[in-house]
Amino acid sequence: MQDILINWSPQETRVAVVEHGAVQELHVERTLERGLVGNVYLGKVQRVLPGMQSAFIDIGLERTAFLHVADLVAPFTPGSRGAAAPVDREPGRAAQVPIEKQVFEGQSLLVQVIKDPIGTKGARLSTQISIAGRMLVFLPQDNHIGVSQKIPLAERDALRQRLLALAEAAAQGDGGQGASSHGGFILRTNGEDASDAELGDDIAYLRKAWSRIRELALRMPPMSLLHQDLSLLQRVLRDLTTEETTSIRIDSREQYELLLRFGREFMPQAAGKLQHYTGERPIFDLYNVDDEITQALGRRVQLKSGGYLVIDQTEALTTVDVNTGGFVGARNFDETVFKTNLEAAQAIARQLRLRNLGGIIIVDFIDMARDEHREQVLAEFRKQLARDRVKTTAGGFSQLGLVEMTRKRTRESLAHMLCEPCEACGGQGIVRTARTTAYDALREILREARQFTPREFRIVAPPQVIELFLDEESQHLAGLSDFIGKPISLQAEPAMGQGQYDVVLL
Repeated sequence: MQDILINWSPQETRVAVVEHGAVQELHVERTLERGLVGNVYLGKVQRVLPGMQSAFIDIGLERTAFLHVADLVAPFTPGSRGAAAPVDREPGRAAQVPIEKQVFEGQSLLVQVIKDPIGTKGARLSTQISIAGRMLVFLPQDNHIGVSQKIPLAERDALRQRLLALAEAAAQGDGGQGASSHGGFILRTNGEDASDAELGDDIAYLRKAWSRIRELALRMPPMSLLHQDLSLLQRVLRDLTTEETTSIRIDSREQYELLLRFGREFMPQAAGKLQHYTGERPIFDLYNVDDEITQALGRRVQLKSGGYLVIDQTEALTTVDVNTGGFVGARNFDETVFKTNLEAAQAIARQLRLRNLGGIIIVDFIDMARDEHREQVLAEFRKQLARDRVKTTAGGFSQLGLVEMTRKRTRESLAHMLCEPCEACGGQGIVRTARTTAYDALREILREARQFTPREFRIVAPPQVIELFLDEESQHLAGLSDFIGKPISLQAEPAMGQGQYDVVLL
């Protein structure tokens, strides 16, 4: 049984996946940190530069974006009845015709951002549109059926034929003449073990998204955003919701209604599980999620038996050390070690999901003398890893008693998302970022405002946090002040560490 809790605020979206009352996964997305890569715009050609074989395209941003002739493939221009005919060719090699013979100033062009703006440089664009799904990538202007090169070579041909059959069936269902006239697909690594039903759902979603882009391109003015990579809220319905999910609760009425409309159009089964949370307590307080986040940012994890884990994340790999701590077995030392390792196997698998740790992971279980104990611990560990939606592989015990495993990297770890290297310790430790501290202070004020009615709230924090409130977070601070109906003042305290703050009631 699985519940999904969504805590939404204008500056940050946080999602917790809860199973049997315990938090299993945490996802965080910040509004100011969302990139533009993947966004599809209806751009307008501002200048064509034959000498550079490139063009500058206005897509409504502060700086014009850059399109090179190598990225000019099968363009779709409004006014045509559909997309340019799909072609069977490699992206980047098709544009042999000079750019000045393909585009002209004032022309409207469907483009996708492939590189975010950096410094004084504008975004880089391509006319080769690709739409990412949960397990597939859709190439509407290409008829190629491909498989990720990370999937073993022996399995690729069978997966390619299977995907081709599903794509052709979907195209025939749309009244088409086969997959070749309806674009191509690339199977992502996490789709290797997907069922036909899951792949079929992804194909239907991606085709529908492309149809919507084409429709908007024909009726929207130039410099309009036509498609944006799914936000964390929308990915909850696409990626996190399963048959075991009983409810998806969100604490914002506005976002609930927006998500409901999106879900009814693209994922009706998941949309039926959406609920608007209206309780008095903050939604994350229902399962002490904030406490879980605090623990997930620390090195030490306490086990119920009295043992503990020490987790260290480095650039090359992550190490997990299991210790008995204060646990004393009822029978003998072997039983003490076995029970501690068994509990640790469950806790480690959960911590990998909570912290989103990827890459090479080395687990140092306490040495066990009996072979049957090692086999049972390893079996339990693999059983818990099998619950992970991210692909994992685990070997057996090495000669040194270590278990080597890998977990696919899907996004930044929780520590990298919420923390930054500490300047005071030369990068050996981590502290919460100024923005994380600022958001913690805002949530604390909202929590206090529900219990007390002071004349004024005052945030006492380090100068870098106060500076953030006066600049980038000023609108969020003013919005919270209006919402609670009380003034919020600021006081810089240089003696405080970056992760520290106080909320004073005046």
